[in-house]
Amino acid sequence: MKSSLVNFDSALPTGWVQPSVASFLPQSRKGATDKQVNKSKGSLEGEQISDDEVRALFELWNDALQTGNSKIVAKRYSNDPMLLPTASDVPRTDFSSIKDYFDTFLKKKPSGTIIEGKITKGINWCKDAGIYEFTMGADGSKVKARYTFFYIYEGGEWRIAHHHSSVMPEGIDIVTPITKERVRNLFNLWNDALATGDSSIVADRYATGAVLLPTVSDEARYDSAAIKGYFDKFLLKKPQGKILEGKVMIGTNWAQDAGIYEFTMGVDGSKVKGRYSFIYVLENGKWKISHHHSSVMPEAVLPTPITKAEVRDLFQLWNGALATLDSTKVAARYSKEAVLLPTVSDTPRTDSALIKDYFNSFLLKKPQGEILSGDIIIGTNWAQDAGIYKFTMGADGSKVKGRYSFVYIFEDGEWRISHHHSSVMPEAYLAAGPVKQLAEATA
Repeated sequence: MKSSLVNFDSALPTGWVQPSVASFLPQSRKGATDKQVNKSKGSLEGEQISDDEVRALFELWNDALQTGNSKIVAKRYSNDPMLLPTASDVPRTDFSSIKDYFDTFLKKKPSGTIIEGKITKGINWCKDAGIYEFTMGADGSKVKARYTFFYIYEGGEWRIAHHHSSVMPEGIDIVTPITKERVRNLFNLWNDALATGDSSIVADRYATGAVLLPTVSDEARYDSAAIKGYFDKFLLKKPQGKILEGKVMIGTNWAQDAGIYEFTMGVDGSKVKGRYSFIYVLENGKWKISHHHSSVMPEAVLPTPITKAEVRDLFQLWNGALATLDSTKVAARYSKEAVLLPTVSDTPRTDSALIKDYFNSFLLKKPQGEILSGDIIIGTNWAQDAGIYKFTMGADGSKVKGRYSFVYIFEDGEWRISHHHSSVMPEAYLAAGPVKQLAEATA
């Protein structure tokens, strides 16, 4: 099969003589002079150029960059050029498209230096290829790249026929494919790390330079030690998570999984929902968490406005539940983690079953209450109503005063009793005690 390589020796007409290269070099770079034409097979003649003069052609191009004028730069290229630039996917094959590329690139005020390169020469062509570095005057940043300049002698001067510039490839991760299923499984790897109870193993799931914005800490965590410190405490709750819903996005060596997850705390069985965002990156051949943002469900946190009149009406809802004589309906007025310290029982009631049990007995008296006096305080998704109330017992018509404290919280879209403390009026109780004891002692 015939080679497709161009034979530059045979591409030139017999007797072709080139003008002097010294005519285009600046004064500081002169030294190239007209030289005796070499004759090779076929008696072909060509312009001679030294290695120093080839390297000086780069300096001419670099000087053109310093002008900040894209037209001057584009004129350094031949009539039929090819530019494959560093920062554009688009091949540039004429003066207009080359100028267009440098319209943008010159805004960075680049100045280049060749770090290393190899020069090859032929008849009326030369090549300079290697590594160069640019300092961007706009911000002082430095960028290394690989370069190939192929120069031809055209119209009495050496010009760039082909210029290929590319980023240093070892700084680029080759695209590693990942599926949405595998992205979701990265959460399971993190969750498995939680199950070990070892904060070091959890922190190892995060990338170098990762950011963790955790659910229950105001402090952002920017390094492995800080991330480990957060999980030292969080793991005491023995959390295990599951994703309830989420959406996965995949990019070039990165992936995002964001949605809603829920944790079950092994230490007490409680469940907590949260919003999550994981951004994973491929680092040293492994997928790691680069960014993790976890936050509480905001509807339970954002202030839900309530007036003092509405707070007082919450008592009437509870009193209405008493009127049904159904202990289940009364217990439903209390929050999930409510505490009831009742008037006529020494036993604190700390769950729905115990609260229902208390009202099984109390409702036999057919109580109906009214607030005689009280003070209301309102906070962010909580309110307090405390004062004196009185009950009329429908079973026998008796009346009983007591002191009350209700603390209400906004839970699952509804105001409920988080804390209810009811006690007898102490002055009557304390006054009766010593009198009774004295009567018994003197009987």
